[in-house]
Amino acid sequence: MSSTDSTENYSGFTAEERAAMKEHAREEKKAASRRGASRAEKEAAAEQDVLAKIAEMQDADRVLAERVHAIVRATAPDLAPKLWYGMPAYARDGKVVCHFQCAEKFKNRYATLGFSDQAALDDGAMWPTTYALTTLDEEIEARITDLVKRAAG
Repeated sequence: MSSTDSTENYSGFTAEERAAMKEHAREEKKAASRRGASRAEKEAAAEQDVLAKIAEMQDADRVLAERVHAIVRATAPDLAPKLWYGMPAYARDGKVVCHFQCAEKFKNRYATLGFSDQAALDDGAMWPTTYALTTLDEEIEARITDLVKRAAG
């Protein structure tokens, strides 16, 4: 296969991916506009942004995102909430450690809880970094709590 064959088949980013990138650019501009604010003011504003985004989600995604948010905030209060590509994320020193992605965002059949390379989840030579979420019960919440504790270090 020649390189022209592969570029002819490339259809570019999906509409959802383009929307997420535009949303990320808006988030960065908004964060830049808060540069003169105190750390507490920035964190409070970012928390409000995350809660507003969660409130916009469809029912099933919203319920999951609210619980994940509550678990992360209770388990790792040192992780700062922020929006990341239009989704709730939790960061240390500006670097995302974990994030929630609703099913609706990319028309998936399930929401996900993901962890970046900043998360302290290393387990040998291979470990999962993203988990599918369809419902939450006590067992799943306990697993999320454990993952967040480990990820936050």
